[in-house]
Amino acid sequence: MALDDAVVLDLHGVTEKTAFMDRCVRALPLPVWFGRNWDALADCLADLRAPMAIVVTGWHAYAEAEPDDWALAQEVFSAAARTSRQGLAVLLSLGGWEDRTSTPAQGSDDPPAPSRAPGVGE
Repeated sequence: MALDDAVVLDLHGVTEKTAFMDRCVRALPLPVWFGRNWDALADCLADLRAPMAIVVTGWHAYAEAEPDDWALAQEVFSAAARTSRQGLAVLLSLGGWEDRTSTPAQGSDDPPAPSRAPGVGE
């Protein structure tokens, strides 16, 4: 497992659980039967078939909007990393990992961020 091969779970624009689970479905190799709930996420992550590193980006808005759900997400990630049979690392990006002015990550439903503040330089 190398950080160069990490899967990016981009949470930019996510402010509620349904959108969080939708992003997990898009970014992570979850089975088709994934139930889009915390227990199912924990089980699926712990049962991954290969070692994996997940880098969670853009999580700050979700953490602020839904602090209890964000705490649960962190518990799920932590438990899955501890119990993973193949090896799982979950890293929280504190900033600087992504270029917010570029095109969103593949599978993201967010529009691209403007390259400058509106009205600046016009």
